[in-house]
Amino acid sequence: MIVTPPADIKTTLTLLPDSPGVYQYFSAEGELIYVGKAKNLKRRVNSYFNKEQTGKVLALVRRVARLEYIVVNTEFDALLLENNLIKEHQPHYNIMLKDDKTYPWLCLTNEPYPRLFPTRRYLPGQGTYFGPYASVRMMHTLLDLIHDMFPLRTCRHRLSDSVVAAGKVKLCLQYQMKRCAGPCQGLQSHAAYDEQTDQIKNLLRGHIKPILQSLKEKMLDAAQRQDFKTAQQYKEKWQLLEQYQSRSAVVSDKLSDADVLQVKEKDDYLYFNYMRIVDGLMVQAHTVEIRKKLDETPQDLWQGVLVDFRNRYASTATEVFLPFEPEWDMPDLKITVPKGGDGKKLLELSARNIDYFILEKSRRLDLVDPDRHRKRLLAEMQKTLGMSEPPAHIECFDNSNMLGEYPVSAMTVSKDGKLSKRDYRHFLVRTVEGPDDYASMEEVIERRYSRLLRENQPLPQLLIVDGGKGQLSSAYKVLCRLRLERRIFLIGIAENLEELYKVGDPYPLLLDKKSEVLKHIQLLRDEAHRFGITHYRKRHVKGVVKTELTEIKGIGTETAQTLLRRFKSVKQIRNAPLADLTEAIGAAKAKLVFDYFQNTDDHAARTDA
Repeated sequence: MIVTPPADIKTTLTLLPDSPGVYQYFSAEGELIYVGKAKNLKRRVNSYFNKEQTGKVLALVRRVARLEYIVVNTEFDALLLENNLIKEHQPHYNIMLKDDKTYPWLCLTNEPYPRLFPTRRYLPGQGTYFGPYASVRMMHTLLDLIHDMFPLRTCRHRLSDSVVAAGKVKLCLQYQMKRCAGPCQGLQSHAAYDEQTDQIKNLLRGHIKPILQSLKEKMLDAAQRQDFKTAQQYKEKWQLLEQYQSRSAVVSDKLSDADVLQVKEKDDYLYFNYMRIVDGLMVQAHTVEIRKKLDETPQDLWQGVLVDFRNRYASTATEVFLPFEPEWDMPDLKITVPKGGDGKKLLELSARNIDYFILEKSRRLDLVDPDRHRKRLLAEMQKTLGMSEPPAHIECFDNSNMLGEYPVSAMTVSKDGKLSKRDYRHFLVRTVEGPDDYASMEEVIERRYSRLLRENQPLPQLLIVDGGKGQLSSAYKVLCRLRLERRIFLIGIAENLEELYKVGDPYPLLLDKKSEVLKHIQLLRDEAHRFGITHYRKRHVKGVVKTELTEIKGIGTETAQTLLRRFKSVKQIRNAPLADLTEAIGAAKAKLVFDYFQNTDDHAARTDA
């Protein structure tokens, strides 16, 4: 739908210049509802009113009652102005990046003798902030390293040169523990304290190599002066920093400083991951989630996101790696879209970080609302298998036999994404002789669904058979005979490679081993296997007991099972001494069993003779 603008806006549209700038849309109530940037104001703003619009963009354009614009010199100036206006006015239709108030920072105060402490409150003017840190553990590791390397004060006294000269502050326990050099009493000069503060700033910004070089030079200088105690102190600090560097994520030995920005779209959200690379080390990484308001694309938002990240992390890198060719350039910044090498690996690592962020968020929501997890699982299963509806009711079949003896089949059931054990069923295979898995599958499938049809019971949306193309074909024949091939979706799962087979598809479907869809199908299959094997073993034991032992007059099933548990097999019972049998089942019954096998063996020996 094309929206006809009010008369005042029509006039403004004709007067717009072909220059970069920022445009602002106001509602009839005078509220600023949207701010946008443009390379060419005339072309960009007119596109809202001379093209078909749908959805959220249509809703925005319908509310526009007044238009204002600001012309700037460059595209980058337009980006900065747009960001400032959005942060100041927070228009309804603009996306807003979260300010990370829940993440901790490290604050280095701007006092004469600065302190370093963790905080979740960002107060401009209090000091220099480093972070935010997505991992609290990593932040405390870094903080502990700094306090181990540098004798930084932790007290809250307002130190100044006059206070130190007057000796108003006494030495504390931190000095006795050698974790503070006593600047409050002038035992550490202001210049020496400032030097270690500069090193701390470099460390927090990720510049480790200059500190290592400085420590090594001081260590060698002290050793040359034969001040071995001081040399050892520098060596210990150098080793601490080396160990910290070895634990850091070394992503490239060729790159120096660079920024990485990766993006993924999922449903109504855009996910941006930013990584800051300093001296080949990944020193910071963070992911933000942005809910689209006007069907924005990564091309629309990447600049604002990157500028926000670079300001937040005080990045001075002159190169940024992007996954796509940008429409806009940024001054003094080299934009690279790598096709291979370290840059491509960095973008792949950044994409994995986004995947982990989405997965963690999803799992956190699932813990709060288990029903959400099940609904998401069924929706994902519908999409993955290409079904017309979510499989709220699933049934899975597996056959069990040993060389054709005591054949059984087991059926397991899933309802609304969870196992329904009350609906599990066993089937005794009646018409099949020998180990014929395909015929067994046909028999039990036909018995199950012909009965459901007769009794007018609900049918499953999804039927799973354990096996490959042969079992799938057998089950499909039955569904066709019962005219259920369009009402029940059928798949087979082959155990070796966990391949999924669908009717009419010559190629198997291979899912990721971490796929929740595959895990749920495997759970049903494994449950059917367990359930069937348990029933088969019971039948087998019962059959052996019945044919071998219960033929003995005076010996019942319970006594026979006692003997089998004790002697493990009928052959062992046949060869057991009378005393062992008596110990197991008593003298009277033991004599019956012993005499039976003695008579049977004597008869067999006479027959052979």
